[in-house]
Amino acid sequence: MATISTQLRNFKEPTKDQHTELFFSIPRTESAISGKGGVDDGHDRMEINAVLSLGIQGEEDSYAGKLYLLPPYLAFASLDRKSAKFTVPLCTIRRVERLNARAGIYALSLSLWHGMKIIVQLTSLRPSADLFCSLLRDALKAELQAGRMKTVKAFSKTCYSENLVLESSPVADNEREDGSLIDGDKGPDGAGFMFLGGLGLKFKFPGDPKKLREASKTKLWTNYLKTHGRHLTLLRYPQCTRLVQVGLPNRLRGEMWETLSGSIYLRFLNPGVYERLLEENKGRMNTATEEIEKDLHRSLPEYPAYQSEEGIGALRRVLQAYSFKNPETGYCQAMNILAAAILIYMSEEQAFWLLEVICDRLLPGYYSTSMHGTLLDQRVFESLVASRLPILHEHFQEVDVQLSVASLPWFLSLFINSMPMVFAFRIVDCFFCMGSKVLFQVGLAVLKINGEKLLQIQDDGGFIHLMRDYFGSLGESAHPSSPDPRVRAITRFQELLLVSFREFAIITDETIQAERRKFRSEVITSIESFSKRSAIRNLKTLERFSKDQVGLIYDALYRAICIEPPPKVVPPPPALLTTKDGMEERPETRIELKTFRIFLSEIATWARDDKIVMNGFQQRVDRDVAEHELIDRLFFFWDTSYRGALSLQDLVSGLDGVMFNDLMENIEWFFNLHDKNKDGFLTKDEVLTLSESLLFIFRFEVGDAYLGAISRFMSNAFEYGDALLPQSDGDGSDPPQLDSNQPYLNLATFRMVILAEEVLESFFETDLSASFKLEPVPLMELPSTNSGFLNGLWSTIATDDNKKLFNKFSDELGKTIGKHQVVHRPSIGRHHALEEPRARESLLTPSMRRSSSKSSLSSPIEGSTAADSASMTSITSSTATLTVDPNVASNVEQPLASAEFSPMPMVHAAQVALMERTPFAIDDAKDEDEDSEEEDEAGEDDGVMDEVDAFLEAHDSGLSEADKQLANDLIHAEPVK
Repeated sequence: MATISTQLRNFKEPTKDQHTELFFSIPRTESAISGKGGVDDGHDRMEINAVLSLGIQGEEDSYAGKLYLLPPYLAFASLDRKSAKFTVPLCTIRRVERLNARAGIYALSLSLWHGMKIIVQLTSLRPSADLFCSLLRDALKAELQAGRMKTVKAFSKTCYSENLVLESSPVADNEREDGSLIDGDKGPDGAGFMFLGGLGLKFKFPGDPKKLREASKTKLWTNYLKTHGRHLTLLRYPQCTRLVQVGLPNRLRGEMWETLSGSIYLRFLNPGVYERLLEENKGRMNTATEEIEKDLHRSLPEYPAYQSEEGIGALRRVLQAYSFKNPETGYCQAMNILAAAILIYMSEEQAFWLLEVICDRLLPGYYSTSMHGTLLDQRVFESLVASRLPILHEHFQEVDVQLSVASLPWFLSLFINSMPMVFAFRIVDCFFCMGSKVLFQVGLAVLKINGEKLLQIQDDGGFIHLMRDYFGSLGESAHPSSPDPRVRAITRFQELLLVSFREFAIITDETIQAERRKFRSEVITSIESFSKRSAIRNLKTLERFSKDQVGLIYDALYRAICIEPPPKVVPPPPALLTTKDGMEERPETRIELKTFRIFLSEIATWARDDKIVMNGFQQRVDRDVAEHELIDRLFFFWDTSYRGALSLQDLVSGLDGVMFNDLMENIEWFFNLHDKNKDGFLTKDEVLTLSESLLFIFRFEVGDAYLGAISRFMSNAFEYGDALLPQSDGDGSDPPQLDSNQPYLNLATFRMVILAEEVLESFFETDLSASFKLEPVPLMELPSTNSGFLNGLWSTIATDDNKKLFNKFSDELGKTIGKHQVVHRPSIGRHHALEEPRARESLLTPSMRRSSSKSSLSSPIEGSTAADSASMTSITSSTATLTVDPNVASNVEQPLASAEFSPMPMVHAAQVALMERTPFAIDDAKDEDEDSEEEDEAGEDDGVMDEVDAFLEAHDSGLSEADKQLANDLIHAEPVK
């Protein structure tokens, strides 16, 4: 099974709007599954300069910044983008008033649903302020009409912060010191609250509440939430960041995680989606669910909840729901650690949406099939170590220690699997508050603190052992021998946070993004190489190809998928899925007909149109993908599993069936390709279709050797076919006529007809197999990093559309000065002379040819449909275009023996492509007696050739001097490398 993804090559740098959404933790439009809204419900966005003030006098300083209207959200960020920040859903705003301030001041008062007021002074010009207010009014009206304002109060009852801000908490008497419930009851209390919480409410939270100072933290946060809003309306001032760094209280941690990350907005916009996903996919089994089952009991097994079915069941449901919603990602190892950790503090629905935000936005690509995000950040981390800790980096290089051996688990599990949970959750608190840069800052701090010991290690084992010992001692004093008791009280974990956020504060989000752009191409190339080796290794058989040859097939397939991506696999309805008794098939990349045409154009010379364009300014080769019934027929011929799509294994097996054939095997392969019902016979319609396929293959060949060979092939095929039909009983009547869809020509007869033509015999012996060429395909361009002004400018100019525009302009200029020429490169290229080889003598004896069916050429055409007649291929050579009309053949009343048939009408049509076909006397020849045929047999060849010579002497070739020069250039043209 091979899964081929081009997602990495389709990567595009986030736009300005996307950066804004990421900064304010706003869900993207497509994330709102229920259709109740995401970002931008069709309303205009706008940003304006503003000054933010809290409605309480002296509580907070005022901050200058920008106010963003991002329907259905209103957001603000200070000028330094870190001091003050908020994201407020418009549905939480109950009143907007313009304040009556002194002249020249344009200020608004925003009253939120719980009574808090925000003062915003608009400092832009008056017209801009008026426009902003108008757009804000329209967006608020839309929220009111959508009915979301009514859902805010009910949603707030699920948030524990509402309980904290009350003067007398209705649940305080039922809580332990660490925040867990005494009786484990999570039901609604007397006031109607339904606070959400995690497994810690029943199984207790990790750590000693006294050492963690839970009571003090809770009091600090209660005071902050009373004045700065909560959950949907939290205002993030500098005090908020400091409180997060100190540590979140256990009971409030889950809600703050979803608030800081923005997953609370997804939960608010999509009520009931989590339960519906589980219900619709109940009993469904696939590869992801199988992997999930394997890892359930390896997820934080030391925590009591995961030693019971309650905890295991909750973890299973969250991971399965995520895999059902994101089938392309499914499940990746380390997701179980992440989900198990957040379930301690959050309900299943909260954990589901938080996992969605982590995998999709905070750590993109970390948990994908290729794990490209993780590999990219590991490369970035190594670069940061080399620049910030150069001595340590050089030592690692000398002793060949792989930094990723230890750092990869840090990033994948957010340090949860590396250090005690009470400390790891402090890191996670900062991660949700400040972003992914925290992982790099903490990682660098770990290496710096242990720098002297790390310089003593000699291998990977020593590195891992040292890190394990350090993380196990994070609760110990960092300076146990200090005489100052305050210094002795500083733990190693506190030291770690201090070094992380002070010494490595220089590591910003911009630094990380710049490093990612720098190494993205390198990582993509590495992943693609690994994916290629994996796909080849997973094939059931390589057939008769070597690994290198299969690699070339893979490259052609990958290029085709990049140009024409196959449609996403849509899973069948849940009712049709396998249940616990069976498993869904593992995902496998399969291409459809459009992609197959591009793939075949990279492999088969006749499946493409290589045009050598010369315009006096440049010489280039333009490649067009051919479309013909032969290519479609080959697609379905190789689709042996009748899926309507081909896998890499199907392509390898299909190419093996033609590229290693000898003469007889190729003839049989071509016969079977056109034998639609696989009965061992070709009908008259199928014989015509086969001849059209040959005409398509030879459409760009020089001269008329192939054209004449196909003409004689058609004549011989119907003559031999008629000769082998059951004869009449001797009464002199004509043999019975067959319908055009009845069995007519078997393989033995077809083989005899092919062998009667030297040109076709040569084609099937060597040229057919040789036309499938496994050659290195041109390298696809990797996504531009847009690093630097010049690089960004060049990538903007040198686009494919601009290149096509330049080529079109140069072609038009070349036509103007008379130097524009287009030469079609031949697909076979064996015959370069314009003369036609002589036909072989007929294989039929005179006695066999006594049955002269008048309809030997006409009957198959007369019996065919109009569509069959119209589908005869236009044959284009380098000098002219020939259209073979089947109605011409149907007007022939007399069967022509192979020695009597003259291709001169077709030759003349090739010479005067745009003129009406000239009638020749031989076309109207009447039947002659059988005896005269036998008598004239010996001397007919010479007579026909004399007529041909006389015709050529009496008639002009029909070619202009330019056409002749063009044909001569084609004969002597060098192949383009």
